[in-house]
Amino acid sequence: MKPIRPNDMMLQVTIRIVAIIIFAFSFYLLLAGHNSPGGGFIGGLMTASAILVLYLAFDVKSISKALPINFEMVIGLGLLLALGTGIVSMILGFPFLTQFFDYFQFPVYGEVELTTALPFDIGIYMVVVGAVMAIILRIEEDDI
Repeated sequence: MKPIRPNDMMLQVTIRIVAIIIFAFSFYLLLAGHNSPGGGFIGGLMTASAILVLYLAFDVKSISKALPINFEMVIGLGLLLALGTGIVSMILGFPFLTQFFDYFQFPVYGEVELTTALPFDIGIYMVVVGAVMAIILRIEEDDI
């Protein structure tokens, strides 16, 4: 492990703050996407960019230790979730990926519209994050 220079420490502290902001914005895009522009794809790209920024500021081993995620598994789970939302609508007798929605009353939060587009967007989000990170990490492994 190389010694940390003062410039590295400034970069690492700054990147931690920037990564948190990017993560928060990516979750906003994910949750806003089924009713507004945005969604799983762009939210997934933003999350992958936040993780990549962390990989740039710190070494790959320390981030992999802090985030022990199998990104190939994330791709598979995301595909299952996205396809599952479409298959459920087929089981109920509707065309593939038909969107259902309803309004639900929560005790503290109030009335919320929940749709089947949200689990689909979460599945797409997982596929995009998993694919981008798996590709980048595979390139990094081959580079060494």
